[in-house]
Amino acid sequence: MKEKIIELLIKAYWKELETVQNYLANSVNLEGVRAEEIKKALAADVAEELTHAQTLAKRIKELGGYVPGSFEFKPEQKGLQPPQDTTDVVSVIKGVLEAEDDAIKTYNEIIKLCEGNDYVTQDLAITLLADEESHRATFNGFLKEYSK
Repeated sequence: MKEKIIELLIKAYWKELETVQNYLANSVNLEGVRAEEIKKALAADVAEELTHAQTLAKRIKELGGYVPGSFEFKPEQKGLQPPQDTTDVVSVIKGVLEAEDDAIKTYNEIIKLCEGNDYVTQDLAITLLADEESHRATFNGFLKEYSK
């Protein structure tokens, strides 16, 4: 059971680090008046997502796991790649929503797996889940505005 929990924590750790890379790139690359609020939100979220990765890494180690290095990283966030059209704010928002949904799914998996087995990790996952749901709500609001 502990090995499966560590495996899921590592999966979440990689997702957070990949999100940091893509949020950072998009917060710099986007251009135009309409992009400013999105850029600010992404830039602010970079620090929070990095903190998530640090928290996950610490928990992996506490459980007796090993925090992997970059050679073990396999990118997955196709939808969050910076668009060639640097004014394509909507594709970035949709990519963020896709990434947040994926993170929410992963944290829900961890929460269910930990039920009755590891309440500390479960509590950590619940806290991170709340952050991701908040990010999703913010970007859903942006999408509503940009879809008008």
